[in-house]
Amino acid sequence: MSGIPFLISVFFTLAIGVVIGYFVKNYQIIQENEEKVDKANTILSEAEKEAAKIEREAAKIEKSAQDISLEIRQTAEKETSSRRKELGRYEERLQSRSDQLDRRAEKLENREHALSKQQSTLDKKANQVEDIYAEASKQLEQVSNLTRQEARQILLAQVEEETRNDMSRIVREIEAEAREEGEGKARKLIADAIQRVASEHVDEVTSSTVALPSDDMKGRIIGRNGRNIRAFEKAAGVDVIVDDTPEAVTLSSFDSVRREVAKRAMAKLVIDGRIHPAHIEDIVAKEKEDIEKVIVEAGKEAAYEAGVPGLHPEILKKLGRLKFRTSYGQNQLAHAVESAQLCSVLAAEMGANVEIAKAGGLLHDLGKAMDHNVEGTHAQIGAEFAARYGVPPLVVNAIAAHHHEAEQESVEAVIVEAADAISGARPGARRESLEHYLKRVRALEDAANSFDGVKNCYALQAGREVRIFVRPTKVDDLAASRLARKISKQIEETMQYPGKIKVTVIRETRSVEYAK
Repeated sequence: MSGIPFLISVFFTLAIGVVIGYFVKNYQIIQENEEKVDKANTILSEAEKEAAKIEREAAKIEKSAQDISLEIRQTAEKETSSRRKELGRYEERLQSRSDQLDRRAEKLENREHALSKQQSTLDKKANQVEDIYAEASKQLEQVSNLTRQEARQILLAQVEEETRNDMSRIVREIEAEAREEGEGKARKLIADAIQRVASEHVDEVTSSTVALPSDDMKGRIIGRNGRNIRAFEKAAGVDVIVDDTPEAVTLSSFDSVRREVAKRAMAKLVIDGRIHPAHIEDIVAKEKEDIEKVIVEAGKEAAYEAGVPGLHPEILKKLGRLKFRTSYGQNQLAHAVESAQLCSVLAAEMGANVEIAKAGGLLHDLGKAMDHNVEGTHAQIGAEFAARYGVPPLVVNAIAAHHHEAEQESVEAVIVEAADAISGARPGARRESLEHYLKRVRALEDAANSFDGVKNCYALQAGREVRIFVRPTKVDDLAASRLARKISKQIEETMQYPGKIKVTVIRETRSVEYAK
């Protein structure tokens, strides 16, 4: 039942709108007719009596139309104001308004009949006024020397010029505001990401200390004529420093994997008490196997901490080796995890693919764990290795492109580059002097390994000595002396270093027999 009054109200509202439009149009026509009649009276002086009659009739019509217009306007304003204030009780008001519209519709119908009788007369007079208006327009064009189209074009050109100036000003203001807000938001985003995931990862990685039960153990570590300490340094590839430090020895090496193996082996030898060359070699070999297990576990733990599941075991193994790599004093595995966490934060804030960004951040320095003999940059090596073991193409691209050595194909690749820079550039993340030291000692070993016949090479004494073990079947005693001179000459020509570097070439032949 509530729908019928609503339809009635809608019907009467439409009827009122039609009637109002009709009378408003009539009113406008009357207004125009009055003006035209006034002009016609001045021109048609001979028809003064007829014009006076028309003027009186027009005045009556005008008055009637003004009354109708005023009444309609007041009613419309009243209805609009009432409608805005009483929306909550709209259905109740519709019923009362329907009654009012019924009464007003009757009045409007009566007025419409009265006005329709006068319409024919007004049409005739309107035609006369239109002729007068056309004549006046022609006279105006003659006076101004402009047609209506030309005047419109001039006006539009002026408006267009003013609008363009306003638009340019507004665009500049918007660009300046957007640039300022964008820079501020970017700084805030990076700062928030650093605060959420950054931690201190700078390590002193050049030496380790092994505690001894007593100073008497130092003599057993050195052995008769230094045979034990030489055997340990050869097997582990580190420098053993036995000084005045009470109840402790220091193991020094730029390679943290060797140092960790040596530290564990030395601790076991001290506890076991059997310190002789054969047992030393066995213990060092066993610790090398154990450290491989540690590397695998480190890779799994890093992937779990970064939230990157499903990686191939070989990738996890290579990733774990970064636990024992540093760059400017920053642990590379910790840097990889931190970069993955930064990628996660940045990708989530930017609406990018979080999983791809995290995987790219974790694996972006995977190439640093590869063999040094592999040609190419660490980004290229890491990308090729990752692609070989089923890493998604977008992640491979992020690895290859994080130093702009390849084209970045996704926004996630840009995020990985940014996270790498943030992790390395934040305050306290790196220590450059340590990186210089590592590069120098690594260059020493690379220089020695570049010669034929070299089996192993170890940089010791903080880069002041390099020991080269050669293959006795390929290098004889005379060739060993020549090799030492060649290596020292190459170091002098290719490297810059303070003081002197001692080059020691060791050629050892072993004969083994078994008593049965």
